[in-house]
Amino acid sequence: MNLAELSTGQEGIIVKVRGHGAFRKRIIEMGFVKGKKVEVIKNAPLKDPIEYKVMDYKISLRRNEAQLVEVISQDEAHPFEPYSFNTNITNETVPQKVTEKRKTIHIALVGNPNCGKTTIFNQASGANERVGNYGGVTIDVKTGIFYHNGYTLKVSDLPGTYSLSAYSPEEVYVREHISKEHPDIIINVVDASNLERNLYLTTQLMDMDVRTVVALNMYDDLLKRGNKLDYQHLERMLGIPFVPTVGSKGAGITELFQKVVEVYEANNETERHIKINFGAAIEQALGVVEKKITDYPELYSRISPRFLAIKLLEKDSVFLEEFSSEKYSSILNEAEKQSQKLEKTYHEDIETIITDARYGFIAGALKETYRENPQQRRRKTDMIDSVLTHKLWGFPIFFFFIWLMFQSTFKLGEYPMNWIEQGVALISNWASATLPPGPFVDLIVDGIIGGVGGVIVFLPNILILFFFISFMEDTGYMARAAFIMDKVMHKIGLHGQSFIPLIMGFGCNVPAIMATRTIKDPNNRLLTILINPFMSCSARLPVYIIFISAFFTEHPGTVLFVLYGTGIALAVIVARLFKRFLFKKNDTPFVMELPPYRLPTFKSTLRHMWFKGRQYLKKMGGVIMIASIIIWFLGYYPRHNEHTLLLEKQRADLEQKYNEQLLSVDKNERLSIEQQKSNELEKLEHLQEKIRHEDSYIGRIGKSLEPAIRPLGFDWKMGVSLLSGIAAKEVVVSTMAVLYQADDTSTSGNQQLIEQIKSDSYPDGTPVFTKLTTISFLIFTLVYFPCVAVVAAIRKETGSWKWAIFTIFYTTGLAYLLSLVIYQVGKLLI
Repeated sequence: MNLAELSTGQEGIIVKVRGHGAFRKRIIEMGFVKGKKVEVIKNAPLKDPIEYKVMDYKISLRRNEAQLVEVISQDEAHPFEPYSFNTNITNETVPQKVTEKRKTIHIALVGNPNCGKTTIFNQASGANERVGNYGGVTIDVKTGIFYHNGYTLKVSDLPGTYSLSAYSPEEVYVREHISKEHPDIIINVVDASNLERNLYLTTQLMDMDVRTVVALNMYDDLLKRGNKLDYQHLERMLGIPFVPTVGSKGAGITELFQKVVEVYEANNETERHIKINFGAAIEQALGVVEKKITDYPELYSRISPRFLAIKLLEKDSVFLEEFSSEKYSSILNEAEKQSQKLEKTYHEDIETIITDARYGFIAGALKETYRENPQQRRRKTDMIDSVLTHKLWGFPIFFFFIWLMFQSTFKLGEYPMNWIEQGVALISNWASATLPPGPFVDLIVDGIIGGVGGVIVFLPNILILFFFISFMEDTGYMARAAFIMDKVMHKIGLHGQSFIPLIMGFGCNVPAIMATRTIKDPNNRLLTILINPFMSCSARLPVYIIFISAFFTEHPGTVLFVLYGTGIALAVIVARLFKRFLFKKNDTPFVMELPPYRLPTFKSTLRHMWFKGRQYLKKMGGVIMIASIIIWFLGYYPRHNEHTLLLEKQRADLEQKYNEQLLSVDKNERLSIEQQKSNELEKLEHLQEKIRHEDSYIGRIGKSLEPAIRPLGFDWKMGVSLLSGIAAKEVVVSTMAVLYQADDTSTSGNQQLIEQIKSDSYPDGTPVFTKLTTISFLIFTLVYFPCVAVVAAIRKETGSWKWAIFTIFYTTGLAYLLSLVIYQVGKLLI
C-alpha cells in the first residue's frame, strides 16, 4: 500500500520511496526513509494536502506525493515479530515484512527495437516471449519474476522504442510507464555494435532523472569487429553503471542484476545524476520553463521538471494536450515564448536543435571512450545483403526460401506424422478392446481420440513451419524480406513495414494483427489488419495436408506453396480495392531498420518453436477437444429412425436367409456363401451408418446448409466441417475425423480419413470429392471467416466491432464467390 491510503490516526512503516531523482531525494531528506514510523495527523478539508508526523516533526505532503511512498500498516507488520512503534528504529529492528517488501525491486527493460531486450528478459525470467531480429516484436508490456541473491526482481519488458518523443504509441507508452508506474530501476538495453544511435535513448532517460543501469548487449559483436570501448570510463562520464552482456548466450546477466541491486541499495559509486549541457541559450530557456513547472508540485512529483521542460520546448503533442487547461497556461505560454526565441537564434526548429545537441554530447563521450577498428573492410552483413537484397536475385531467393519452408513442412513432417498416427491408433485400439461397448467407448474412441488425434498428428508439420519462421526472424532475414517487398507493398498502397505482420500471419493471425501496432499510419495499420486473415495461419495447415495428401500426391510442397501464394495474391487485390474505395491514399515513407545478420543459437530457435507448439497442444486440450465432443454428440444421436430400423430388419432377414443356405450346402460351397454373406452385411452396415449420420442432429444441420453450398460442390459433411471451423480451423479436420468413422482397422488415423474422403460417394455413385471439388473447398477454407480469436483481436486492435463484423462478412462472402466461380467454371471446362 502507499502512504496516501492510510487514514487519519493510522500509523505505518516506510518501505521505500519511488519517483525520480530530485523529488525522491527531497522526500528522503525530509525523513521518509526505510523503516521509519509515519503517522497520519490530519487531512486538509479537501483531502489534499495531508499532514504526517515522521521523526518527531510534522510534514505536509500532497496526495500525489504521498502515493509514491510505499508503506506497510501496523497490522501488517505485527504478525511477523514483536515491534514497538517507537521512532528510533534501526535496520536490525525493522519488521520482517518491511525487509521482504524492500527486497522486491520493480525493473523496466527499455531499449531500441532489435537491441536484444526480450532475449535478456527471457534469460532472466525464464519466459518464452517471442524474439525476432527486427523491430517491433514486443508489442505490449511483458512481466516476469526473477530471483537474485535474496531479492525478488519483477522485470517488465517494455515495447522497443528509439526515443521518448510522441511519434509512435510505443514511445508514449514507454515514457508513461516510467512516469506513472515508477519502476525502481530502468535497465537500458543498448546494442553495443551501434552505440551512437542507442545512446540517444539513454540521454533521454538521463533527462528523466531515473535510476538506470545500461546493459551493453551483444558486446561480443563489438569485440569481433576489432572495436574497443572503455565502458568504465564511459559510465563515469554519464553517471550510469554499464554492464557488458551477450543476451543470446546468457553472458553477463548475473552481473547485470547484481549491479541493479547495488544501484537500488545506493551502494554503487558510479551512479550520480548528470545533466546534459545543451548550450548556454538552451539551458537558459530550460531554466525559465523549469522554474514555472516547479510551481506545480503535482507535475514535478511524477516526472522530472527538466524532462518536461525539454518536451514542452520541443512542442510535444501529448504533453501540450495534457496541459492544455487554463491552469497550466503560464507554463505553455513560457515554453512557446522560449521555443520561438531559440528558433530565431539558431534558424532551426527547436526539436532539431535539441537532437543535434544530444548527438553532440554522445559524439563527445564516444570520442574519449570508443575506438573503431582502423582496418577498413567490408562487413559480412553488407556482403550478404549484396546478394539477398539484390534487385534481380532478391525476389527469387526469397520465394525459394518460402518454397523450401513448405516443401520441408511436408517432406520432413511425414516421418514423425506416421509415428504419432501409429501411437493414436494403438491408443484407439486399446480403448476399444479394454472398455465395454456402448456410447461411452464410442465417445472416447470416435469423439475424443478420433477428433483430437486427427489434428495432433500435424504437430510435427506445425513445429517445422515455426522453426523456419523463427529462424528467418532471428537471423534478420525477415527484415530484408520487408525491404525487398517495399516497392511491391507501395503498389498496393502499403509499405514494407506492413510486410512483417503479414508474414507473421503464416504462423498465427492473432499476434500478427497485434504486431500492426508498429505501423504509424492509422489507415495503413487498419488495411494491414483487414487483409491479414488471407495469410494462411498454421491452423489451416492440417486441412491443406489432408486434402493434398489425398488428391495431389505428385507435388505436395508446390501445391501448398500455391495455396499460400493465392492468399498473398488475394491480400494484394483486396488491399488495392480497399485503398481505392475505403481509405484515402496516404503514402507513408518506409523507414525500417536492417539489423546485422546474427546466427541464432539452436537452443533459442528450438525454444521459440516449442513455445508455439505448446500453444498448439493447449488448443488440443481446449477448444478442439470440446468441439470434437460436441460434434460427436450431434453426430451420434439420435441412434435410430424408421430407416435404420427397416435396415436392421433387412439385416436380420439377410442373416437368416444365409444361415438357412449354410445348413443345406456342402463344405466346398460354404466358404463362398459365407463370403457373400459378409459382403452383403458390410454394404448394409455402411448404408445404415450413412443413413444414421444423415438423420443425426449434425446431419440435419448439414442438410439445411446443403442447398446453399451445393453450387460450390460441397455436401453436408463439408458444410458442417466449415461451420465448426469458425471456432478454430483445425476443428475442420477433427470434425471430418468424427464424421468419417470407418470400420476398416487395416488403416488408422490420418490415412484412414484420407481413404474415406477419397472413397466417399453420393447415392448415384458419383464421388463426393474430386480434384475440382477439393480446390474449391481449399480456397473456401483459405478465405472464409477467420477464427473467433482473430475476430476478437481485430475488435481489440481497431477498438470497434464494426471492422470485426465487416471482416467476418467480407471474407466469407469472398470465399463463397471464389469457390462458386472455381467450381462452376471448372465443370464447364472439364
